[in-house]
Amino acid sequence: MIYDIKTYGNSCLREKAERVEKIDVEVLQILDNMVETMQKIKGVGLAAPQVGINKRMFVIDVGDNKIRKVINPEILELSDEIEINEEGCLSIPGVFKSVKRASRVKIKYLNEKGEEIIEEAEEFLARAFQHEYDHLEGVLFVDRLSPVAKRMVSKKLQLLKKEVERG
Repeated sequence: MIYDIKTYGNSCLREKAERVEKIDVEVLQILDNMVETMQKIKGVGLAAPQVGINKRMFVIDVGDNKIRKVINPEILELSDEIEINEEGCLSIPGVFKSVKRASRVKIKYLNEKGEEIIEEAEEFLARAFQHEYDHLEGVLFVDRLSPVAKRMVSKKLQLLKKEVERG
């Protein structure tokens, strides 16, 4: 099943997501649907809040032949080294801006089998983890832009918000 992506202005994108208490058939189905949705729209990652599901889980496919299904993630470490790269977001279509992120991250999560995974990621995977983790905290990449960059995209964000308000 392909989900509709919630766009900027939708309140579900600003809520802190709730822990997944039990990995059951429903959670596994949601994760499968999220992978299918992400692949159909050629995304790199998709967090549950982006499809209106207030749960701490996301999926990532950075092209390393490994689709990650991430449940209840915790960031254990962020490197002091920072990288600035362009980001976009399925929930903010048409907006691409440079964002500062830690170049390396150590993350702990459960996979779809309920196994605890501790993974150290760098470069693109580290950026994707941080971006999707932010979604679980109700943070969007535009919140991390410099004041000048925010002004540059403010008109586009207002238009997206109006579309959501119109329904």
